[in-house]
Amino acid sequence: MKKWIGLTGGLLSAAAVGLGYYISNRIMYMEKKDDEFIKDREIQASRLDLDYYNSLPKEEVIIPSRHGYNIKAVFSKPHNTNRFVIVCHGVTESKYNSIKYMNLFIKLGYNTVIYDQRRHGESGGKSSSYGFFEKDDLKVVVDELIKREGDDVFFGIHGESMGAVTLLLYAGSIEDRANFYIADCPFSDFREQLAHNMKSEIKIPPKWVLPLASASLKLREGYSLREISPISVVQNIQKPVLFIHSADDTFILPHMTKALFDKKQGPKEIFIDFKGKHAQSYNDNPEQYENVIQQFLTDFVEKPEKILV
Repeated sequence: MKKWIGLTGGLLSAAAVGLGYYISNRIMYMEKKDDEFIKDREIQASRLDLDYYNSLPKEEVIIPSRHGYNIKAVFSKPHNTNRFVIVCHGVTESKYNSIKYMNLFIKLGYNTVIYDQRRHGESGGKSSSYGFFEKDDLKVVVDELIKREGDDVFFGIHGESMGAVTLLLYAGSIEDRANFYIADCPFSDFREQLAHNMKSEIKIPPKWVLPLASASLKLREGYSLREISPISVVQNIQKPVLFIHSADDTFILPHMTKALFDKKQGPKEIFIDFKGKHAQSYNDNPEQYENVIQQFLTDFVEKPEKILV
């Protein structure tokens, strides 16, 4: 009898390890979009004009990550100013998806930096970590900007989806170095996000699966799901933050952005009345999106007295 109990326990343990490994694989290696697909999509949607993009004064830069790979970035400086915006794309995308935001901020008078997150586009890195390692890569991009433009460089950071999580983790747990942040459709906590996504994909209750996936990630990558939680650090950000979300988003639910906004201290603004699916607020509402950002910059960035409120 004891032999059968031991065998059953061993099989269950092996199954649990295997399930944790499978889920962590799904997390680490989410299928990416091909770079050419992203470029062609943006061209077809008239969000990328190659003639205009190629005419911009810009420099392609290779930035070493402290995690042992290179980050591919593009610094564009069409304006004679020390004002910049760094743009962080989401998971499965690349810097080609950031060009629409680059164009928006250039129109608003800012120079720009776009780059490929780890494992995406032309950057190195074997896995995605949804902000955990990406926040360190954002730090080296910021450091490169400061090295080039000086300590008095004035800059903001815009991020979409995972890119928004990246900037919140960077500002809340590494350094609140930027002058402002724009977080478009971030999740507030990765465990909660995965539980939401798993409901329609896996019939096993998330509360049983997530600890296995977290343990597997800790063993394989050195971090747990608990460590990817913008809601746990957003209160440390003192600079102005604009939170953006589409009311129609069913992938990352809008209440996550509302929770982040509520916990953030100091200057902040929120707009969650856009229409469209996940990460489509700009694509489906370009004029409204630009107006919201322009108003935020006017109210919280261009007027120092509001920053101090």
